[in-house]
Order: sequence, then C-alpha cells, then structure tokens
Amino acid sequence: MPVVVQPPATSANLGPGFDCLGLALELRDRVIFEPAHADSVQVTGEGAGEVSTGSDHLVLASFHRAFRECGRQAPPVALTCQNVIPHGRGLGSSSAAIVAGLAGARAMGADLDDTALLRIATDIEGHPDNVAPALLGGLTIAWDGQAVRLDPLSVPVTVLVPEHRLATHTARGLLPETLPFADAVHAAARSALVVAALTAFPDRLLAATEDRLHQDYRRPAYPQSWALVQELRQQGVPAAISGAGPSVLAFSRVTAPGWRALDLDIASQGVLVDA
Repeated sequence: MPVVVQPPATSANLGPGFDCLGLALELRDRVIFEPAHADSVQVTGEGAGEVSTGSDHLVLASFHRAFRECGRQAPPVALTCQNVIPHGRGLGSSSAAIVAGLAGARAMGADLDDTALLRIATDIEGHPDNVAPALLGGLTIAWDGQAVRLDPLSVPVTVLVPEHRLATHTARGLLPETLPFADAVHAAARSALVVAALTAFPDRLLAATEDRLHQDYRRPAYPQSWALVQELRQQGVPAAISGAGPSVLAFSRVTAPGWRALDLDIASQGVLVDA
C-alpha cells in the first residue's frame, strides 16, 4: 500500500527568534511513497522541472538517511511529490522535504521516534527552526537538536510572497560574527515575548516581532521585503521577514500590490502520515 505524507509549510524566526522559533502553517506538500523495483522521483507543482529527480532529491536522500541511521538498507521507492509550498521564499520548503522523507521512512519500517527524526532533520538542514514545526506542528522552540511544542492562539496569518527567490545560504552569509550586547539583550527579551504573545497576549505581537538581530543585516538581499515589513509595522501590523526571506509574515489579514497573499491558518499538527 502507498504511504501518503503531508508536511506543512513553516515560518521561522518570527522576528527576533533567530534559529530557534518556528510556526507551522496550513499549507502542505503531498508526497506519495510506493514500493518499487528501483528508486524514482516525479515532481509536480513547485520545483517541477527545476529540482533534481535523482538520488540527491531531498525527500529521497532523507528517506535513505533514515534507514542508514537504523543500520538498514532502504527499500526501493517511487516518489510522487505534489508541491505547493513556494521554493526559496522563506517558507521551509527544504525542511518540508526533509521531514517528508524521514516520516515516510518511518512509516515504511525505519524504527525512529520523534526525537531521532528531529535530530536527523536538524543535521540535514543545519538548523532546527523550520524542521521542528514541520515535524511537531504549532509553535516550536528549538535548541541543540531538541524542541518543545506549544499551542498558539488562533491569530490571523498572511504570508506575502514575491516572485523572486533567495537562497538561505546567501542570506546567512550577510550576518555579522558579533553584534552589540544591547541588541543581544533586546533579542532575548523580544523572543520570550513572542512566545507569550502567541500563547496568551496577542496584543503584544507588534512589540514582540521587533528585531535587531538579523533582518537589518540582511536587508541588501531583500530590499523590497524589508521596505514592506517597515511599512506594515508603521501601520501597526506585526510583521517580519519569514525565515531567510524574501516572503513577509504578517499577523493580520493584509495585501500588497505585486505580492501574492497567502491567508493561512496555523497548523496544529505537524507532518501528517496516512499509511
């Protein structure tokens, strides 16, 4: 029988919570795993004709990695990837692929619990802020390959998606090696406030999503996105760059000329598996 896996989109950082805070969003890729005589990958939707369909395809590579972690050889599988999460826009498309591959492997016999999946996913992705909510759902706080999940309030979320893309490694390359102590204190306070705002005090979201840690340093990579964030915030809308960008996350229902507006619910569940 085929296994159907649906990982959610995610938005990381949420302003000041760089590499630790993440939110699962109800926009899901759909990956079908079917036993086969040899590995194959078919991609439709986002990334079709662009991403590799060979052994280095991220879903397939993650599937194989899960079985290697168990000391087993992965069974041959035919993958059908029906993608809707925008690629290269700061919505966790790579984390969704990684989590899909690992969850599919577990459904097909890889003996791994959530702790192991998070550890492996973090190792593949390089940071946990997107893979944690993709796996667990809700609002997550991640650190050192571990994560806790919280139930956020039902707050409106709009992601404003531009046409152009931005590679995560490009955005991360603009970050400084050091920053002022006052900015570090600011980030610690605002990160804690994000958690409080999303779970109990939504009226504090505008203050909570204020950031001095990473967004301004990466402004050269997404000038239009940064300008939109500032415009929305001046209007009283809690807004931040979604992950590495260039999409903009707003905790409100908003639109902007020239941007695709995705009005999304927060996903209470992480990756869904129908086996």
